[in-house]
Amino acid sequence: MSSDLKRAVVLLSGGLDSATVLAIARSHGYECHVLSFDYGQRSLTELNAARAVVAQLGVAQHKILRLHLEDIGGSALTDHSIDVPETFEDESIPVTYVPARNTVFLSLALGWAEVLDAQAIFIGVNAVDYSGYPDCRPEFIKAFEVMANLATRQGVTGHPLTIETPLIDLTKAEIIQKGVALGLDYGLTVSCYQADEQGRACGVCDSCRLRAAGFVEAGVPDPTHYFQ
Repeated sequence: MSSDLKRAVVLLSGGLDSATVLAIARSHGYECHVLSFDYGQRSLTELNAARAVVAQLGVAQHKILRLHLEDIGGSALTDHSIDVPETFEDESIPVTYVPARNTVFLSLALGWAEVLDAQAIFIGVNAVDYSGYPDCRPEFIKAFEVMANLATRQGVTGHPLTIETPLIDLTKAEIIQKGVALGLDYGLTVSCYQADEQGRACGVCDSCRLRAAGFVEAGVPDPTHYFQ
């Protein structure tokens, strides 16, 4: 592989935010190696969405890793005994937060980035719409990047890796406008916490509400498929 080539590992869930991040990484000239996770989440149709987004945009390779975070539980997304809320929650950390999820995901992405000799990891964290998630804050990303360059061969040999978060300060509407400008088909994405097997969204969970409001604010027709 050419030493001049910019490579990145891009975390892709199949949702709106991560799909936009992939489009941004490609637009910045990165060869994109995409990583998705089957982590025991309630809705597996997002992985079909990830495959569809990859097919539309084109990437160097796409891996889906199986994790068993449902064995730990502690989240409405991995524990079926905890209901997905259908109203906005008042508590600071919602029950849809998956304990240490981004730490685990970034750690695995970091390992692959070392193998690829990649210069960056892209992740679609956002501190505006999801400020209740502790692993979506700029402080967390900055600390992880420091750790990553202390813990890897790349980092200690003078080839530091960056954690890129192009959406972290954007509203949902701004994210959608950016993706539309890059030609992303949001009809392929699935954001719902409890989508059905066809990938149709519930329209009432927090993620659906935030997504729908974003399309309205952006002035873009909502291509989401709903089952209600």
